[in-house]
Amino acid sequence: QVQLVESGGGLVQPGGSLRLSCAASGSIFFMGWYRQAPGKQRELVARMSVPGATTYADSVKDRFTISRDNAKNTVYLQMNRLKPDDTAVYYCNGNTGAVNYWGQGTQVTVSS
Repeated sequence: QVQLVESGGGLVQPGGSLRLSCAASGSIFFMGWYRQAPGKQRELVARMSVPGATTYADSVKDRFTISRDNAKNTVYLQMNRLKPDDTAVYYCNGNTGAVNYWGQGTQVTVSS
């Protein structure tokens, strides 16, 4: 069983930046981030494979950057130019191709 531990959420003003981190207890091929806003379905934000292939939601392209340190089994999400619509609980996700793992979630609130 792999555990995912997230950090880095919080309150930020529109246009600001935040960086999320997620450390896994083991190596996972795909690591990424999903988010869920109140009343909405959980959606993919970004994910990255071990070799470095990335996928982004259209709504965050050019604002968010995913990266990972494979030696530390850690994935990061740098979020810039944040908007109120980015407000959600952000969940770290690890996917082996057969099994999905989830972090506990971290709240990101974008508000003035």
